[in-house]
Amino acid sequence: MSVKRIEQKFADLKKQGRSALVTFTTAGDPDYETALNILNGLPAAGADIIELGMPFSDPMADGPAIQEASIRALSGGMTVIKTLQMVQDFRAQDQTTPIILMGYYNPIYIYGVDKFLADALATGVDGLIIVDLPPEEDVELAIPAKAVGMGCIHLATPTSDEARLDQILKNATGFLYYVSIAGITGTREPDLGPVKAAVDMIKNRADLPVAVGFGIKTPENVRAFAKIADAVVVGSAIVNIITDNIDQEGLANPELGSRVHDFVKTLSLRVGKI
Repeated sequence: MSVKRIEQKFADLKKQGRSALVTFTTAGDPDYETALNILNGLPAAGADIIELGMPFSDPMADGPAIQEASIRALSGGMTVIKTLQMVQDFRAQDQTTPIILMGYYNPIYIYGVDKFLADALATGVDGLIIVDLPPEEDVELAIPAKAVGMGCIHLATPTSDEARLDQILKNATGFLYYVSIAGITGTREPDLGPVKAAVDMIKNRADLPVAVGFGIKTPENVRAFAKIADAVVVGSAIVNIITDNIDQEGLANPELGSRVHDFVKTLSLRVGKI
């Protein structure tokens, strides 16, 4: 399915008159089985699209919560191969929910771009968000991904002017991810007014759906931003629940999965547009 699964999801949601809820978790956090259990339950809890973080040792765009999640996952032996296996395991019971891998270019470069794209497509990945590849480097990944039908979601920020947006949008596929604050993930809440102006500007220049993320933590945040964007992304708030439900030895509380899913359910109730 690749990028077509993303496009179909947004088309279906548009018919329903609502925005997408996009959830983020880190593959292998706090361990493979717990992470897979969380992943498998997200669609039933209300996640329309899933971002799955590829653990990396230097996640420079991420705040403390997601940095710690990466460290936990790597300490538990998580790898790119195991991340792809997790997607494949998920696909055994879900063929409709889009999965986006979010991470950094170094692990893909080491893996080999062509091999990574082939293996990711084979396991059921639909798109990539690689935060340290600007549009000037589209030849490294975005263009090869586009050629094989893999979605390559680009990032725009509060400092992206119209000329920069044109460059960002050139090879973007799937949707555009608008970073609602200047800075790292999960550190402060975005201001609705400037974000709405930015989303309106983007929509005047492109037909791609626009997702808003970074700093969206509460059902109230979700409700507000769902009114102005095609999707809202919640990451650090979910990862914080994981952090709060593991002990000093890194073992998961038996209630961890259900607590994540219950939180996602509260978010999903707020994505309907009015």
